Amino acid sequence: MIPNPLRTIWLNDQQEVQIINQTLLPHELRVETLHNVEDVYQAIVQMIVRGAPLIGATAAYGLWMACRDASEALLEHEIEKAANYLRSSRPTAVNLFVCIDRMMATISTVKSKSDKTAIALETAHAIVAEDIEICRMIGVHGLPLIEAISQRKAGETVNILTHCNAGMMGCIRWGTITSPIYQAMEKGIKVHVWVDETRPRNQGSNLTAWELGQHNVPHTLIVDNTGGHLMQHDMVDLVLVGTDRTTRQGDVANKIGTYLKALAAKDNQIPFYVALPSTSIDWTISDGLKEIPIEERNQDEVKYFQGLNSSGKIDTVLICPPTTPAANYGFDVTPARLISGLITERGICDATEKGLTELFGMF
Repeated sequence: MIPNPLRTIWLNDQQEVQIINQTLLPHELRVETLHNVEDVYQAIVQMIVRGAPLIGATAAYGLWMACRDASEALLEHEIEKAANYLRSSRPTAVNLFVCIDRMMATISTVKSKSDKTAIALETAHAIVAEDIEICRMIGVHGLPLIEAISQRKAGETVNILTHCNAGMMGCIRWGTITSPIYQAMEKGIKVHVWVDETRPRNQGSNLTAWELGQHNVPHTLIVDNTGGHLMQHDMVDLVLVGTDRTTRQGDVANKIGTYLKALAAKDNQIPFYVALPSTSIDWTISDGLKEIPIEERNQDEVKYFQGLNSSGKIDTVLICPPTTPAANYGFDVTPARLISGLITERGICDATEKGLTELFGMF
């Protein structure tokens, strides 16, 4: 049973971890049960769960399972092995590593298997609860941006362009970019979202459009290359995107194609904001172009397209000659100089080390 209000990961009455299979949306809403570490690993790798915060939370529950299922004789070894395995699932989203490190630090404070299992579950629950509140607060701080545009336009519709999915399907609830949008809707502000389809996996058309429809947010699907045209013709008031990893100097890694939107926004003097939880900040690196690892995924995600066939069943079709090679870079890096500001749970800051440290005091 899917919980109400809708969320992306939860435990059922049998204390089993359940998730929404996001590879089937928007055509089928299917709940999957994760039974062990291997299930968690495959869910992350295959993007059954996706989005930096949700990946981290899913991995946290995976380490709880590792504690629960480990043998007494090899307890420490098996938990460490599970942690390393989960770390290898996807390279770019820093939340994965932050959550695993937090889980491992907490698990190490107790000795017995039962105590490790109990504290692991408690910590995983805390990670989930914190993400829900973080995303809510991102909305609180991002809302004034939309309010100001609405006031400037005398109550006319605020047009927001986004790329990929940084809604609740990438988090637990609320989402990052969608949190201020939902809160604007609750205040009666008219909004409309331009939804990039976001090739190659179409996470905009599959997930963002589905989620906005669930929340009755007016939206229009566009191909990825339409954004610049819309900006040139004053049809975009604000660009809002998410991030999987942000450096301490404000460079942002997000779904491939984000950089091009930032360039178009800069050329057309349109504010370009990144909504991010503090768990997506990598304080250990400064130069995004040189230091953020960019995931390269299977070429079939580029060569094949998934959708409903004429029989109403989910199917895949080849869209190029079968022998054509394809490159599938999952992310690109948007330099801080192109970013108007970072919307966090503590407020909005400049995309600079000074701006981030004034909010979070990490250095």
